[in-house]
Amino acid sequence: MIETERLILRDWRDDDREPMYEHINSRPNVMRWLLGVQTREKTDEMIDKLTGWQREHGHTFWAVERKSDGELLGFCGLKRVQNDRNEPDPGTLEIGWRLREDAWGKGYAREAAVASMNYAFDTFDEDYVSAFTVNGNEGSWGLMERLGMKRRKDLDYWEDDWGPELGHGIVYRITREEWTEKRVEFE
Repeated sequence: MIETERLILRDWRDDDREPMYEHINSRPNVMRWLLGVQTREKTDEMIDKLTGWQREHGHTFWAVERKSDGELLGFCGLKRVQNDRNEPDPGTLEIGWRLREDAWGKGYAREAAVASMNYAFDTFDEDYVSAFTVNGNEGSWGLMERLGMKRRKDLDYWEDDWGPELGHGIVYRITREEWTEKRVEFE
């Protein structure tokens, strides 16, 4: 679907279910800021939801595959903000990612996020793209900042089921104009 120098962002396949569970969703360090480890059943539900969004909207948090060896590294992509949580502006575009721990620090998340952001603004008539995380997830909001996204404290929100350790959700956002200026750095 989307190809970068080292990655393929593609639709989900059934054979992605086991590695997504084994290498990503069952790992405490990966899931620390994401409500904890998931069962295989929850991972299957997540992938079913992601494939449903692809069918419904033509985009999702796509599977990220490393070209050199075909390994599933996790996901990155775009989805519509849902109405089932307290996130602001339901229906607008959200960028998100989750990669396995042995893929951290190698630039894969940035590479996949840049490709996703380009897709967002080249394909959709959106004024902005948002990203959501929690205060403690420095790796995630650090990437948001490197992408040129700006923290929007006025849009932060609270999720009761997250509890005090995760706290409130924080929002980053970038406009079409800001991305047009920023993307030159990535080309």
